[in-house]
Amino acid sequence: MHSAIAKQAQRFADNLAAARGYSANTVKSYLSDVLDLAGYLENKGVVEASEINLEILRDWLWEVSQRQAAKSTLARKSAAIRSFTAWLAAEDLVVADPGQRLKSPKADRHLPKVVTKDSLEDVFGHLKTLASSNEPSAVRDLLVFELLYATGARVSELCGLDLVSVDLGRNVLRVLGKGSKERVVPFGLPARDALDNWMSVRAALNPAPGEQALLLNTRGKRLGVRSVYQLVAGLLVNTSTGVAGPHTLRHTAATHLLDGGADLRAVQELLGHASLGTTQIYTHVSVDRLRAGYKNAHPRA
Repeated sequence: MHSAIAKQAQRFADNLAAARGYSANTVKSYLSDVLDLAGYLENKGVVEASEINLEILRDWLWEVSQRQAAKSTLARKSAAIRSFTAWLAAEDLVVADPGQRLKSPKADRHLPKVVTKDSLEDVFGHLKTLASSNEPSAVRDLLVFELLYATGARVSELCGLDLVSVDLGRNVLRVLGKGSKERVVPFGLPARDALDNWMSVRAALNPAPGEQALLLNTRGKRLGVRSVYQLVAGLLVNTSTGVAGPHTLRHTAATHLLDGGADLRAVQELLGHASLGTTQIYTHVSVDRLRAGYKNAHPRA
């Protein structure tokens, strides 16, 4: 793909990373979507940004839908293209923004999967048994699971933690979230115990010189997202939750906090959600919470 649009796509991606502070995963997804469009345009003989119009963008989106793409995929691709064409206009590469009125289907909103408290107890019991040997990897695995559930952090945020991210005096973590926004999240005593145990054995993994990552793999380097996904998926697959990854623990933390009476805005801040609407989905998860609230508040309950 050698069109001018494809080259501009790369400049656009560089801008997302440098000027807007988008995460590497978001930049990769947006670049992939814009290059998808660039390939479609090239096949249609459109190689200059000035030739892009709303009609051809709609045609491309319809073509994507014919690949059996999910509504969430179509919504993401639409957002990526609107961001790209807005950038083209800001850079004076087009006279007017052709994607400004590009609509995308609303993504289906599924209730998040939540791990039951009984299943969590089983998993924690299993991890504690393994960690009792003081084998460094087992101690680390217990900490990973504890922190994901205790803080509701994203797996990328967890893997990005450095030693200086931990405030042991206040039992909080400084987490770098989406858009390079830092937030402070607390953790409880079980996670603190797991953290203390990990710090006592971390050196046994022979950290590389200057390695500041909190969590290490068996080679003494920063623990990767894929490793954490495999760990959590392996632990949850035999529970009532079934196939699930680290994000399920984030959903679970939010739901259990609201079940316990936490304020919705406090949960929003903990999770690092830009919009309260994103957090509100968790209010629909627990029937038990609804029943408890009804019983405590309704005079005829």
